[in-house]
Amino acid sequence: MYEAEEAQWWYAGQREIASALLGPALGAEAPRPRRLLDAGCGTGFNLLALGRLGRATGIDLAPEAIAFCRERGVRAVRASLLALPFPDAAFDAVTSFDVVYHAWVTDDRAAVAEMARVVRPGGLLLVRVPALQVLWGAHDTEVQSRHRYTRAELRALLEGCSLRVERATYCNSFLFPLLLVRRALDRLLGREGSDVSFLPPPLEWAFARALIAEAALVRAGISFPIGASVVALARRP
Repeated sequence: MYEAEEAQWWYAGQREIASALLGPALGAEAPRPRRLLDAGCGTGFNLLALGRLGRATGIDLAPEAIAFCRERGVRAVRASLLALPFPDAAFDAVTSFDVVYHAWVTDDRAAVAEMARVVRPGGLLLVRVPALQVLWGAHDTEVQSRHRYTRAELRALLEGCSLRVERATYCNSFLFPLLLVRRALDRLLGREGSDVSFLPPPLEWAFARALIAEAALVRAGISFPIGASVVALARRP
């Protein structure tokens, strides 16, 4: 992850989509520096991106992740998504990128409720998770997935914690047919291991451009009906 997160097509493209949702919702100006939390920050590159929007802090349960964050020079502490070490209403926005699905998160509703607790009234929560059980494969096993969500499931999860969902869309949609075939072949051939790796440069370029094109459409207000991930933006009333 540390080696891939900065430039690999999936990470770079998903950051563009997240920015297309979060940036306009936050607005251009703020009366004070915004306080942002990345809940489950991994090796920390997203904190650099969030740092352009305000003062970004991360948490992660893995000590290796915190060590990599220190190497990147970003602010992160070791903590569980189920017990955030922050007071109520401490942040203007909380993000959670591909964390709630993980086997370590034994109660996804409790995790969302805990993130909602630390968002100020009127603040935002942006959550992305893997989508659709039909795409379950070796990568899910390797990264300790617990579940792949539908858009309706993610919306219900957020609304069940008294959050108002403003946008919910599938993403990584243009490449969905290729991913569906890839996962079917993985199961047929018994492939093992993670998908986190670099492709040949022409494919890296093409796949990144597919996600960047999706981000432009998401920013324009378009939501996708199917995809390999699902992302939702919610506001605390």
